Amino acid sequence: MPIKSYLAYPVPGHAETVTQALAAFEGCDVFPALNQDVLILVTDTPDEPAESWLEEQLALVPELQCLALVSGLNPELVQINPTLEHSC
Repeated sequence: MPIKSYLAYPVPGHAETVTQALAAFEGCDVFPALNQDVLILVTDTPDEPAESWLEEQLALVPELQCLALVSGLNPELVQINPTLEHSC
């Protein structure tokens, strides 16, 4: 279940169209910036094949000018030592 976050830059004037297109994909959450024409896209897919398929589909969104990966995480590969865990 890869979890990734992206900065999505729509073609100027097409932020709402891109928001709707990205939000239509299963496992995608879209958060528009309040002061810029940029979107934050967070994806959560069940496995690598689903992630690859989603990446292919994202590349086909015509009003999406640029998609920049900010962070990626595969929770199955992350191990946490409970003795080192801190509470805030």
